[in-house]
Amino acid sequence: MENCKDWTQLKVTVKREHLDELVAIMSMIQNNLMIEDFSDIDLTSCYGDLIDESILNADKTVASVSVFLPADRPFTDAVSFLRERMSAAALEGKVEMIGVNEEDWANSWKAYYKTLHIGKRMVIVPAWEDYTPAEGEIVVRMDPGMAFGTGTHETTRLVIELLEQYTKKGTRVLDVGCGSGILAICASKLGAAECRAYDIDPVAVRVAEENVKDSGQTNVICGVSDLLRQVDLTGGKYDLVCANIVADIIIRMAPDVGNYMKDDAILLASGIITERAEEVVAALETNALRVVERHDDNGWSALVVQKV
Repeated sequence: MENCKDWTQLKVTVKREHLDELVAIMSMIQNNLMIEDFSDIDLTSCYGDLIDESILNADKTVASVSVFLPADRPFTDAVSFLRERMSAAALEGKVEMIGVNEEDWANSWKAYYKTLHIGKRMVIVPAWEDYTPAEGEIVVRMDPGMAFGTGTHETTRLVIELLEQYTKKGTRVLDVGCGSGILAICASKLGAAECRAYDIDPVAVRVAEENVKDSGQTNVICGVSDLLRQVDLTGGKYDLVCANIVADIIIRMAPDVGNYMKDDAILLASGIITERAEEVVAALETNALRVVERHDDNGWSALVVQKV
């Protein structure tokens, strides 16, 4: 490894029993992982005297996984992606950026978040920047805070592009794992009649509510839900469902999501590592959901799925 000053360490600590889940999520960011798990050190061995005291005294009930990110690149996408994936998996842990002071962590990401054109009409604009739209452009202003979803990540871009195609006037939209609320806001601006946006993380929901309020889209309602458990069905089933989360969670949703979809409704499933796309397709098609399109971008896949 190069001089350590050229790298930023992203470290996450979880309960020891959740280490495998954390490794799976961290490997989505980078394959070179540093794992700290001292639970199986044999203190009775003859080598005990040679073990560093800090290791001997370490908490054996927790484990940590780190990746090292180049210091000259924005680390904020990785942090936001990590938080969103941990939230989707209901995985609690301590996230640290070693080599970055707290003020830089809170604010420096703004230097990398610029106006972004997605698809034919959508323009995602940071809340603090001025932008004059061209004719026909639809502007979405975002201040994602620590919630995932600025439109910069491939998974989010893929869904926004598909929303342009599948959101019709009067569409009723459900967003599961809404993060910053960006997808529901986009759908509303594209003509959806009603959007329900849910996340398991109350912080993400609060950020989403603030973004919805700032957007002026009064037909977007946000709430806390563990996947589909608290989703409101009093207004009927949905025409369009977005699930920009992870492969494992989409697979877990597969047996139930059809119960929230109207006949011939569409599910836009994203956040899927390309290597696992076929696994997700198999789980969906086992549950009367037919994959009609697949879009790949830089190692990520998004699926257009129809209820049959």
